[in-house]
Amino acid sequence: MNCLNLKVVTDFNTLPFRGRVGTSRVKDLNLSVNRIVACSVPGSGPVQGPSQRSDLSRTESYALLKQQLEVAKKSEDYKEAARLRDSLRIFEEEEPVLRLQRLLKEAIAQERFEDAATYRDELKEISPHSLLKCSSEATTLGIRVQVRSVYVEARSQPSKGLYFFSYRVRIHNQSNRPVQLLKRHWIITDANGRTESVHGTGVIGEQPVILPKSGFEYSSACPLSTSSGRMEGDFEMKHIDKLGTRSFNVAVAPFALSTFGDAADHAI
Repeated sequence: MNCLNLKVVTDFNTLPFRGRVGTSRVKDLNLSVNRIVACSVPGSGPVQGPSQRSDLSRTESYALLKQQLEVAKKSEDYKEAARLRDSLRIFEEEEPVLRLQRLLKEAIAQERFEDAATYRDELKEISPHSLLKCSSEATTLGIRVQVRSVYVEARSQPSKGLYFFSYRVRIHNQSNRPVQLLKRHWIITDANGRTESVHGTGVIGEQPVILPKSGFEYSSACPLSTSSGRMEGDFEMKHIDKLGTRSFNVAVAPFALSTFGDAADHAI
């Protein structure tokens, strides 16, 4: 479950943090990442439907259905949106985690909190990490860390127990003092509860200095032996405007690694 640093991800650097992820080439690992299908935000262009291709995995089909639904809603094609919403619900009924996530969201919205507690407990039982989002945000001493993960279909081999996840980290120094990132620490947990702690110097081979009111971003990756899991950790940093200052830890809040991404809201 060791994380793999991706020093050059050309498309990521040109996209907003919440933008849709498309095709990109990762030079350090010699990867062609051409299917990143989870935790993405739909674009505004036409999306090819699952019925038009026969080689789609269930993960890809689900992602495409979500994208098509967003496109239909934005174009006010409510008849098509209703059809896609129903298709998503049928799909989710066949996936216990997705079904429970939808039922949990509906129960909370309708203030059926007893039912919500039941669905939450069932989710914890079958998929401990499914209540997490594929993104997180935390601020420590004026240093804000945002993370978002995506499932990389093209680098995964589910039949061999290999699921490949990429994640992008954005660090913003909101304080009035410059800091330097010295070390990283990740805690990676798979769906079976197996946990690995990873320590390293800096990130992507650097120990970046982050000036006040500025930021630093990078992408990395993590192979996992299960289709879901979680990551959390911290960065060791220090202020560099005075000699002899002690280092401090900046938290990275937990976020999910999931082949299906975040549960979507299909209401119209």
